[in-house]
Amino acid sequence: MKEKKIPTVSFFSFLKNANKIVKNPLPFHHKNFEKNGDTFRLKLGMGNSVIFSRNPEFAMYTLQKNQRNYTKSKIQTKDLSKYVGKGLLTSEGELWKKQRRLIQPAFHKKQLEQLLDTVLEAIQIEMRHIQPNTAIDIFPILNDLAFQTVAKALFRTQIDPMIIKRLQYITEAAQQMLVKELRQPFKTLYFKYGGPIKKHIDLTIEAREILQKLVSERRESGERQNDLLDMLLDARYEDGTGMDESQLIDEILILFVAGHETTSNALTFTLQLLAQYPEIQEKVYAECNGSEKDSAFAKADTTSLLAYIKHCEYTKQVIEESMRLYPPAYFVDRVNYETDEFDEIRIAKESSLLFSIKEIHMHKEYWEDPESFNPDRFADNAGMKHKAYFPFGAGPRMCIGNNFAMYEMVLAIAEVVKKYKIKKKETPIEIKPLITLKPQNAILEFIPR
Repeated sequence: MKEKKIPTVSFFSFLKNANKIVKNPLPFHHKNFEKNGDTFRLKLGMGNSVIFSRNPEFAMYTLQKNQRNYTKSKIQTKDLSKYVGKGLLTSEGELWKKQRRLIQPAFHKKQLEQLLDTVLEAIQIEMRHIQPNTAIDIFPILNDLAFQTVAKALFRTQIDPMIIKRLQYITEAAQQMLVKELRQPFKTLYFKYGGPIKKHIDLTIEAREILQKLVSERRESGERQNDLLDMLLDARYEDGTGMDESQLIDEILILFVAGHETTSNALTFTLQLLAQYPEIQEKVYAECNGSEKDSAFAKADTTSLLAYIKHCEYTKQVIEESMRLYPPAYFVDRVNYETDEFDEIRIAKESSLLFSIKEIHMHKEYWEDPESFNPDRFADNAGMKHKAYFPFGAGPRMCIGNNFAMYEMVLAIAEVVKKYKIKKKETPIEIKPLITLKPQNAILEFIPR
């Protein structure tokens, strides 16, 4: 069998575009995809290179079909884990399998239904910070909303608002430090020996101590809140034992990191798209507004929030289409343990692979008119069935909180559009690719209905 050669982008090209790549690497990668096809190799110097791909079948091969031969890169397993520990997001191998089996039941739909009243209350409280009839950057409000929602889902009535603020500050500071480490490798020695890394590790130690105290208080109280903390405390391994304290804190930290930033990004992009497309915004309003005879409330014919969410079908399609255009987790990286082959391409042992979810979601061969915002393409629950759609990853390591995130986002969008008409947005949507795809200058105006 003839082996295919992977087109190569030179180190010189990488160096020539270095300043632009630091600010936003996506145009550079897009140009290379358009020139070289769906898979290319980028030389990084010193013998290092990365294989970039926007081939969804290649992504599925590594994430699902042959996932045993692939591991996450050190960005998550080492760089991020030094701040948040070895939880589901950052662990590998047997530890990951053991934790996934243990925690999965806590994110079952029936378990999550118990949290929906708490989630809705947290959303409604944070929405009070929207200033009507004033142009505001909505991202900080939605970022707080998403963090508060995770905190209340974990600790329900137990946690003090000031403690939540402190945990949010520490979590976000650690992520910002990690971005600096990844984007400024020439400062590695300064970061390591000059104090910045130690400072942020000290902050995460403080966060762990806060969480340790909250867990101890819950255990000592003997009271049940039916929140995520109770579910994690109840979880048992096959031998009947529960998580030790350190592992429990790791998992809680991971929930804070993974559970708020991607959600706040997706909500911000969705509201901006609704502002750009008033007719779609009005369709969401008609579906979510309880006074309409064809609304989700009327169809659900019950006070159950889960039933209401299930009938917000068009709202869900809007969110799915938003995450296609602006996937918060816009890349997935893997490293192969052993030499592998896909579509006649030889993948040498320990190659670095990076799949561009943004490019896959915009691929003309898999999506009709991919640049357009068209929620109808996700009608009839077509989202997760589509071969080129990866908003929550794929395979065994697909995001464990995908249902929680969708429930939260549907409720948040519904609450906003029921209360406000978002003024038409004429300016383009701006992005800031960091560890996640973040919105920038998300200026919107909310007019009371």
